[in-house]
Amino acid sequence: MSNAYDASHITVLEGLAPVRERPAMYIGSTDSRGLHHLVYEVVDNAIDEALAGVCDHIFITINADGSVTIVDNGRGIPVDTMPQYGKSALEVVLTVLHAGGKFDKNTYQVSGGLHGVGVSVVNALSSWLKVEVYRDRNVYTMEFARGGVVAPLSSRRETETDREKRLRLWYGPGVRRDPEEMTGTVVTFMPDPTIFETVDFDYDILDHRIRELAFLNSGVTIQISDERTGDSARYCYQGGIREYVAYLTTGKEVLHPDVISLQSADTASMVEVEVGLQYTQSYAETVLTFVNSVNTREGGTHLEGFRSALTRAINTSARKNNLLKGSTESLRGDDVREGLNAVISIRIANPQFEGQTKMRLGNSNVKGIVDSLVYQSLLEYFEENPRVIGTIIEKAVMAARAREAARKARELARRKSTLESSGLPGKLADCSERDPSKSELYIVEGDSAGGSAKQGRSRLFQAILPLRGKILNVEKANPHKILKNTEIQALISAIGSGVGEEFDADRARYHKIILMTDADVDGAHIRTLLLTFFFRYMSDLIERGFVYIAQPPLFRVAKGKAERYAYREEEMKSLARELGEKGVHIQRYKGLGEMNASQLWETTMNPETRVLKQVQIEDASYANDIFEKLMGEDVRARKDFIRRHAKEVTNLDI
Repeated sequence: MSNAYDASHITVLEGLAPVRERPAMYIGSTDSRGLHHLVYEVVDNAIDEALAGVCDHIFITINADGSVTIVDNGRGIPVDTMPQYGKSALEVVLTVLHAGGKFDKNTYQVSGGLHGVGVSVVNALSSWLKVEVYRDRNVYTMEFARGGVVAPLSSRRETETDREKRLRLWYGPGVRRDPEEMTGTVVTFMPDPTIFETVDFDYDILDHRIRELAFLNSGVTIQISDERTGDSARYCYQGGIREYVAYLTTGKEVLHPDVISLQSADTASMVEVEVGLQYTQSYAETVLTFVNSVNTREGGTHLEGFRSALTRAINTSARKNNLLKGSTESLRGDDVREGLNAVISIRIANPQFEGQTKMRLGNSNVKGIVDSLVYQSLLEYFEENPRVIGTIIEKAVMAARAREAARKARELARRKSTLESSGLPGKLADCSERDPSKSELYIVEGDSAGGSAKQGRSRLFQAILPLRGKILNVEKANPHKILKNTEIQALISAIGSGVGEEFDADRARYHKIILMTDADVDGAHIRTLLLTFFFRYMSDLIERGFVYIAQPPLFRVAKGKAERYAYREEEMKSLARELGEKGVHIQRYKGLGEMNASQLWETTMNPETRVLKQVQIEDASYANDIFEKLMGEDVRARKDFIRRHAKEVTNLDI
């Protein structure tokens, strides 16, 4: 490396080059999450047209070749020339960062797009992109490749056949529209495989987001179809958020039959707040937050305001109606949110999102506005519905008692541990390293595999915690029962971060927590039970990237002194062919306990040769939906999920 450093070393990335150079700055990542974010960016533009009242139909199609088409019947992207650029507005929107209609509040009063980078980023990260605009009875077309223009803007007069085709496609048979109203935009793009780790779109992930948008924008029809599989769905909800909450509580035992629906606005600050909530007998809290239809997965000031208002309103109503049964202590936030299912949607002219991916709202004034509006609306509702507030408070009081019982149980266990040992579970084989960033905890299924892991590990930085059988399904159990479970107590004690109100991820004793289970049905079930526990009670460990899944091989393929390992049946057959097939010995591992210590180290524990999958939460609401289906009380939903995905399952030793 030269020590010279002058102006010749300064690089200026022009046009969309910065996006291709640093894609994660604009879409968060280049994995599956970033891939699907491309679709969201285009769909969000269509939703902004719906918010402006000029669009009521949106269609998303995963095409047979893997590309995606998004159609909306909004006003159509402008195609007239922008004098300052000497280009059409369509070309500018697709090739210039920070160009769009969201800066002009006369065009969009509220919108999810803010920075003018959405569709241009999609263009930059696509192998090719084609856009069609329908305006003034003309069809305007333009084509791009990796952000650059490959076919300039062209136009032709729309024919009657064109209009008939679009009527059938956009609205269905038998619908008639004034030709002057037949405007819209069609964007088709193919993600660039040189940018993304995968370019295979997941129908279920997109379907979840599409349904979400339909709930949030009542009266708007949104359709999704997958030409690869034939899957399709059409959503249109007149009830909006009320129907969304009812969907969230489907299959659950509700405490009150009607969804509590609240709508209010602060005209001075131009903030509209819509909330729907319903309590169930379950113990998990499900709260989804949105700003201008954008899913703020990490919450923000609107969520803080809602939680504060809910806690205050319930405590105020409880004291006013003497429902705390002589207790002078107020209910805590965790108490009043047990079993809560809620959707919070706000519309605001100038949202301040943290980052382009818009996962968290940062407007400081929104917390007070939402707090005030929701608090007053809830008090009025509780005043008019005394039976509902009585039922809610009864559940919250039970949650408070369970919390107190769990606290006493933890204190008792802590005192007992202090007298008996160092406080770590006896079955834990700890490592000598004390720096959490260099330490690993293997959570192993069964004593047999635990014995092999203890013998094969590096004692310097790898700790082993064997668990006996299947841990409790925390999705169906109350917190007090969960914290009394022996295996879960061992988990909490070994990790060291605490749980519940005492949870602190900074106290975690290991920054790699690795789930190592057998590669069979029981092993998959145990892994799912463990992931349910981490998602519900230690989700911050997942958010920080501390949780991993080990990938033990399924087969050992040996011939003479040659020894290879395979993770799938196809890989095993390929290795057998490579070794000559004749005289090849194939061993199918039914469990980790069948491996000796050296094999387990070589294949699954050695940092130089092992494969680990990091657990990530790409979409908290989607993850919540999956855990509720797989681990909750709704048997029908679980059967439907299994039936739908059975064809995708491989390598299960049934």
